[in-house]
Amino acid sequence: MSTLSVRVWRGAEQGAFQTFDVPRHASQTVLDVVTHIQRHLDASLAYRFACRVGMCGSCAMTVNGVARWTCRTHVDAVAKDGAIELAPLGNLPLIRDLVADMSLFFDKWARARGQFHGTRSRHDEFASITPDSPARREVDAGIECIGCGVCYASCDLVSWNPDYLGPAALNRAWTLVRDARDVAGAERLRAVGGDAGCHACHTQMGCTEHCPKRLSPTAGIAGLKRALARAVLDGSL
Repeated sequence: MSTLSVRVWRGAEQGAFQTFDVPRHASQTVLDVVTHIQRHLDASLAYRFACRVGMCGSCAMTVNGVARWTCRTHVDAVAKDGAIELAPLGNLPLIRDLVADMSLFFDKWARARGQFHGTRSRHDEFASITPDSPARREVDAGIECIGCGVCYASCDLVSWNPDYLGPAALNRAWTLVRDARDVAGAERLRAVGGDAGCHACHTQMGCTEHCPKRLSPTAGIAGLKRALARAVLDGSL
């Protein structure tokens, strides 16, 4: 049986890589590799996973320098000369080993006013939006974001400007700006219009290139720029 040489980040910010030899199997995913290390070689290894089938995004890590879902990444696709390197997601504080602290990511989601604000209660009839409405179709893809953080970890602007809200938070804001049931549109546009908001985006497309769900946060950010311009011109901001 052949083996795979796996360099894994251990410790906190001042840690170091540790190398493990892992048996190589057909159709093996990177998450399978990490699980083997934790269960058979070093039980102290810290990492996250839940669904194992590409639905939750919690297993996202940096594989050979690229942020990926490890449950959907096959070893055969990324191994170089029988070796891979695993690290936590970038642009986020590190807790330990392969576990990044997602608090900052979700704090920015909140700063972008990523919460829905409606007017109806559970006693009212359901508010509905027809699937073919132009506003709904504009955000068809964007609402599929599951907040895995891969786009955030892949964004160069976040690396340069830690205050930047990031593609996931701005994508979420865009889906709500185009939601006819939401009543916090003006407040949300103000929240994403500052120096750390949508206008800071350089449209380098890193978030779109690396999104595991093949979404385009870049398109949502462009939509926010247009919405802000319209709001300023019509005097609503």
